[in-house]
Amino acid sequence: MTRECMGSCLHSRTTTTIAAPHHHQNKAGATLRPAASETTPMSTSPGHTGQPDNTAPLQETPSPKPAPLGGRPADSIRAALLIAACISVVWIAGQWLQAPPALIWAGALVLSTVCCWAVGALPEPTATLLFFLAAVVFHIAPPKVVFSGFTSTAWWLMFGGAVTGVALRNTGLALRLADIIFHKRVGTYPQVITTVALSAVGLAFLMPSTTGRVLLLMPIVLALADRLGFAPGSNGRIGMVLTVAAASYMPPTSILPANIPNSVLLGAASSLYGINLSYGSYLLLHFPVLGVLKTVVLIWVICRMFPDSGPIAPQAASVRTQMGPQERALAIILALAVAGFATDAWHGVSPAWISLAACIICLLPGIGLVSPKAMTEQVHLVPLIYVAGFLGLGAVVESTGLGSAISAGLLHWLPMTPGHTAANVGTIGAMGAVIGMLSTLPALPAVLTPLAADLAKATGLPLESVLMLQVPVFSTVFFPYQSPPIMIAMQLGGVGLRHGTRLCLTMAAITIVALLPLDYLWWRLLGYLP
Repeated sequence: MTRECMGSCLHSRTTTTIAAPHHHQNKAGATLRPAASETTPMSTSPGHTGQPDNTAPLQETPSPKPAPLGGRPADSIRAALLIAACISVVWIAGQWLQAPPALIWAGALVLSTVCCWAVGALPEPTATLLFFLAAVVFHIAPPKVVFSGFTSTAWWLMFGGAVTGVALRNTGLALRLADIIFHKRVGTYPQVITTVALSAVGLAFLMPSTTGRVLLLMPIVLALADRLGFAPGSNGRIGMVLTVAAASYMPPTSILPANIPNSVLLGAASSLYGINLSYGSYLLLHFPVLGVLKTVVLIWVICRMFPDSGPIAPQAASVRTQMGPQERALAIILALAVAGFATDAWHGVSPAWISLAACIICLLPGIGLVSPKAMTEQVHLVPLIYVAGFLGLGAVVESTGLGSAISAGLLHWLPMTPGHTAANVGTIGAMGAVIGMLSTLPALPAVLTPLAADLAKATGLPLESVLMLQVPVFSTVFFPYQSPPIMIAMQLGGVGLRHGTRLCLTMAAITIVALLPLDYLWWRLLGYLP
């Protein structure tokens, strides 16, 4: 029988008996099942009346199940209680100190937002969006200040880097770079973490932007994690992501100018006091303890806190073919971008606009590195909202005068007496830590540097030493939200806030107990402290 004839016969048998509840078989024995839409057919076959067969049972389509709730109502209640407690604490303290009402409300908003970020009381984007809404509705600060994070160079640097990261993954260049950089260096898990950490710290000598280093390294490290079999959520992958996050920010604070805080300190010291911090003296004072020793401690903590006990076999190179046209184009774009990052002090173009230019080139029709669909699906919105929130919070603290008021109050209340060097150093560090937890670390030098002269007078320390004492403070991260590059790395790597908080608190505790006393002795050896 021909295929046309068999199809005609089957069609005829189906249209004349389709309403029957039983099944039919063709000559080959295949069962013909009536479709759900054919339970009341309107046939145009000869001899059919065109009326539906009322004897056929009607099949009801089950209604779709409602989407599960995100979290539990109790979570929202706990978050509301936390926010109410923060507002109450700030209001009571403000009334006792007779602070202006505007300052009290600004403090309540900042403390509530910081607490929600620190303990994860609300889902990741919710606390940030709530901060935006409350700041604008209650006139805490002008909208241009509240939403200034979206216009900052750090935000556009991350946006451009997110798009080029998609291009790195989709073209396969990330996997090729991972093979080139890490091949034959990943025999064990500690070797993996050590190589990643040294790569992040070494890149800080060439690339002054912390976020730029994170955006460059993260796709490569994630590609390596995939090759090594570290699935999302595994200790190995979490450890690699957090190594990029921490090693890109913490040790490079001892390298000038490898991140925003020490760049702000460099500029403020020159403009306010005429003190020019030199590259060599800055490196000698900070890098041995806060750079080298902190990197060693970080590697040890990562391997202990996120262990991966299984041995890793040496990985054979997986990319043996020649680079395709898309990989070559992207490699040229990235090489030019990295060169632009490294020489921004010479040409004056911010790394953010270099990153945005690379992003636009990747999106251009005809180049085809990132399609509009890939950009929509793979460039995630939550990290961008997060970064805008952190930067907006710092701008609110500065514009409302909250940071200056807190630092002035601490300067008045904290005991500082000339001749008690160790106590004075500890007091300055504690004051900076409090301000850093109420804002973000990039904003810390902008708040503390104008007070450096008063601190030097109160403690009897040299002005340059007081300025330099900010470095141990902004190199010590208690919570991930304090450092936008760390949060960016965690978001890009898919690591939750809980893991990042554990690492930051552990590193902060070891720094306070062990590294800062060693740093104090090193300063005294070099003559920076009496």
